[in-house]
Amino acid sequence: MDLNQLVQAIAIYALPVLLAITLHEAAHGYVARHFGDMTAYAQGRVSLNPTRHIDLVGTIIVPVLILVLSKLAGGAGLLFGWAKPVPVNYSALRRPRQHMMWVAAAGPGANLAMALAWAALFKAADVLPANYFTQATLLMARAGIEVNVILMLLNLLPILPLDGGRILAGLLPSRLAWRYAKLEPWGFPILLLLLFTSALGVILAPLISFSYRVIGTVFQI
Repeated sequence: MDLNQLVQAIAIYALPVLLAITLHEAAHGYVARHFGDMTAYAQGRVSLNPTRHIDLVGTIIVPVLILVLSKLAGGAGLLFGWAKPVPVNYSALRRPRQHMMWVAAAGPGANLAMALAWAALFKAADVLPANYFTQATLLMARAGIEVNVILMLLNLLPILPLDGGRILAGLLPSRLAWRYAKLEPWGFPILLLLLFTSALGVILAPLISFSYRVIGTVFQI
């Protein structure tokens, strides 16, 4: 891959990655406010302004590095990243255990909504008369589907502090949930271990493939 192709790839993925990561976090803050926790709102995090959520390393450097390395290697890397975590005061929620599940689910839910929106854009660009922007729109929409599906499924893994872990903790009986919560300090090392041993890709690959097939069937793309 030459430099021009690399710059083109970064340009195509930039907006989908930025939106996927920042709106994921904004959704957490919005749902937390809905259930009584004003912490994120007071800090200006219930916002669609990406600058309020961007983390230099997680939102920009890591996704760009993964994209560059995967393109140079001629493969498709597992593109992911993160934004500044939205603060949630568990005790401020009206029904902490139940409402925390909804707060956690809001992030992946936002990614699902964005994946569907990008799929709709792809379909529209595909069926409307071709113009100067058609090819760029198709490529960006495809990237938007990819990024949001990956982030949704990654965050739904039942590993604390990922959203899937929060959801599982809310579903477990209180005693089991308490014991499960004590594993949270090990969550990030476990995630890194899965990533560097390629086990994460093995786990997510069939789920990603299934999600693509469902979206493709729904939108006929």
